[in-house]
Amino acid sequence: MDKDYGHIQIRLAELLNEKGLNKYRLSHKAEMTWKQINNYCNNEITRLDPLVLCKLCTTLECDINDLLVFVPASQDDND
Repeated sequence: MDKDYGHIQIRLAELLNEKGLNKYRLSHKAEMTWKQINNYCNNEITRLDPLVLCKLCTTLECDINDLLVFVPASQDDND
């Protein structure tokens, strides 16, 4: 039986909006594919890549805690 440990929410779409950037422009600035950016924006990542996270934080001039948020299992139940 698997326990629910919560999940990591990726806030890339919100950060892009706050910074006034679009996915296309970020993909060029961060030297990433548009598909990678789209997957991170849609929280469709199964494994976080440390290099990608570094690229995003550097390009967006943010901290990792601005990009990633831990949502405990108890909060998942309320969604």
